[in-house]
Amino acid sequence: MELILKNVMKSYGSTPVLKDVSIHLENKFAVAIIGPSGAGKSTLLRLLSKIEETDSGTIQVNQHVLNETLSDSYYKQIGFVFQSHTLFPHLSVLKNITLVLEKVHKKSKQEANEIALNLLRKFDLEDQANKPPHQLSGGQSQRVSIVRSLAIQPEVLFLDEPTSSLDPVLKQEVLRTILKLKDDHASFVIVTHELLFAKKAADYLIFMKDGQIIEHGDISILAKPQSIELREFLSNEFIDCNQS
Repeated sequence: MELILKNVMKSYGSTPVLKDVSIHLENKFAVAIIGPSGAGKSTLLRLLSKIEETDSGTIQVNQHVLNETLSDSYYKQIGFVFQSHTLFPHLSVLKNITLVLEKVHKKSKQEANEIALNLLRKFDLEDQANKPPHQLSGGQSQRVSIVRSLAIQPEVLFLDEPTSSLDPVLKQEVLRTILKLKDDHASFVIVTHELLFAKKAADYLIFMKDGQIIEHGDISILAKPQSIELREFLSNEFIDCNQS
């Protein structure tokens, strides 16, 4: 995966959220964006996925220069998993996955079913195939959302706080799913406020604060942070963990 951001700016009304963000990553697979609340993490992810547009600056994801790329064309190449579970409540788990394959990617019903069932089997969800979403746990629902995004074989999978509404046990379910992605060398970018989750799920970290990228590097930067901001963030996270 290659990500190139040059002087990216984004505001909501009069409030700047991303401030002249630039970074160039090559040959990265599992990338986590971490930082305190309000750092701009989710906004950056939404720009990378073209759910929102930059105010200024350019973004390139692999060969896609986003301000020169049609949204519908780009959406066929990527996957996105939201904080909240977004399964269609009136469809079975299987149909939630096959619908996009059939309608958007023009797969036959047989081919779509085969792709979906193979993925459900791989991620230990095959026995949930015919259930409606309301019969799933939160962890199962989020894992199905990930499987649905994977079904189109995306170039990059973007995940926005996929464990934010889950209890510790269900978070472990989702983590195991993401670790399988990592083992498969799938390309993904995950936003998380949970340091331990990021440490396990990612190979490369981007640390943000106040709308800027303060520090980035391999997972080893957590052991030897170079910036005062990251050192303070890690110190606060360590105190919070001990108090919880």
